[in-house]
Amino acid sequence: MSTGPNKTMIKASTRPAEGSGAEAYMQQVSEVLKRLPFALVDQIVDALWNAYCADRAVFLFGNGGSAALASHCACDLGKGTIMNGHRRFRVMALTDNVPLMTAWANDVSYADIFAEQLRGFLRKDDVVFAFSASGNSPNVLNALSMAQETGALTMGLTGFQGGRMKSLCELCVVVPSENMQVIEDLHLSVSHSIFVSLRARIADLT
Repeated sequence: MSTGPNKTMIKASTRPAEGSGAEAYMQQVSEVLKRLPFALVDQIVDALWNAYCADRAVFLFGNGGSAALASHCACDLGKGTIMNGHRRFRVMALTDNVPLMTAWANDVSYADIFAEQLRGFLRKDDVVFAFSASGNSPNVLNALSMAQETGALTMGLTGFQGGRMKSLCELCVVVPSENMQVIEDLHLSVSHSIFVSLRARIADLT
């Protein structure tokens, strides 16, 4: 009777191929990080700060990992910036109401799940912040177009060459990479840098 796995069937682990493995991946992230457009990130911080000071609303959205980032960023801005009793950020992630998203997708089109939500809330000079690694998601593009028509400030985080969303954003940070995971990693890093900068400004208010 066998008392364990057949050792003759167990193949020893092989050395990762050149360019693979944790260290190689992190090195790739590090190299792309050095080439981020930091001045443009600071401009997004300034735009969000102006929105906060004017008590304007901020709407965030994306698909897949970018949907998770929209929710994460809304949590950071909505809760993490509460400092010393000052006014709170008016922020909403359009990715968080699953029943509403599926209703719009089922009854109208998945390409309109964000634009149709914006129609009920967006006002002139509010801020729309889109996340899309490819920059070509139809529902993201439709929402940005709708926001432009309303007179909102459009901003985005993307990758590759910026995709079609780049031309729809007044401020657009393009992570200079063609690796989806690296792009998503640095989108989170950028969003955290924005959050930390804004929290510091709010903390300095008297």
